[in-house]
Amino acid sequence: MSTSVAVCIWGAVSGELGAEAQEALTLTRDLVAALGTDIKVVSVGAISEQAAADAISYGASAVDSIAIESATCQADVFVGALTAYFKANPATTIVFPQTFESRLVSARLAGRLGAGAVMNCVGFSVDEGAIDATVSAFGGDTRAVYRCANGGTYIFSINPNAVVPEPSNAGATAPSVNRVSVDVDGDGERITILERPEEAAGPRLEHAQVVVAGGRGLGEKENFQLVEDLAVALDGMAGASRPIVDDGWATPAQQVGLTGKITKPSLYIAAGISGASQHMVGCAAAKTLVAINQDPDAAIFRYAKYGIVGNCLEVLPELTAAAKKA
Repeated sequence: MSTSVAVCIWGAVSGELGAEAQEALTLTRDLVAALGTDIKVVSVGAISEQAAADAISYGASAVDSIAIESATCQADVFVGALTAYFKANPATTIVFPQTFESRLVSARLAGRLGAGAVMNCVGFSVDEGAIDATVSAFGGDTRAVYRCANGGTYIFSINPNAVVPEPSNAGATAPSVNRVSVDVDGDGERITILERPEEAAGPRLEHAQVVVAGGRGLGEKENFQLVEDLAVALDGMAGASRPIVDDGWATPAQQVGLTGKITKPSLYIAAGISGASQHMVGCAAAKTLVAINQDPDAAIFRYAKYGIVGNCLEVLPELTAAAKKA
């Protein structure tokens, strides 16, 4: 069986390689260096020349494109296509950027291939040929290590924002993409999407360098505008805790936490947020976390580099005014 490591992607028909794929390749480079092997990018569907060149610059040695017509994820079809591909082109290690779509595909692919599946990976090491996968556990409060013994096939999903993506071979020439045909006739999609939600345009919260997030401490829906005002003044984006998203004060696209967006900004300001572990999963990786809360014993202060004990309805306007003067 081949010992090469495969990184699976899709949605790279046009433009550059996505940030999630860049992160997965960056983290996987350390793994292949320890294993003494290489990385092959496997694209389900067509891949643009620019995305293929990006894959090489981030450490891939080859790019295969599985020939299917769909440009968006269809779980049944993608599982069938990847199963056929890896049965014809075996790999001992398969890596996915952990997205909503890959959660639908990776575990099912593991079942088809008889492979082990490890989710929420944030790091790898190799000990006598066995892969130790470090994962985020208990909502991000701690880390666990899974030892993947020699002789098996394993599928790993890389947690979003587990690493800052860095190219290793910048300026590399775009490779010749190997187009691979597979038989997916027996794997038609069983679920038909009648209507898709509108896709959010513009910057994505998980890529923002400055995030200002609000919680229950805002008191009422109208006060979320104070969070948005400060975010604009700091050239950042507004985020929210799950309770106020559930109440309709903010949109689901603004939710930070275990069931929302995982952010890794340079600055994260949490206004009126208690600091529950489910929320901290989405912001604990911030370089600087500032907490504003009236309760001096709020859990958020355990994570904050700077803390302000006070009413966020009074503090936020003052910060906005100061930011506008800066």
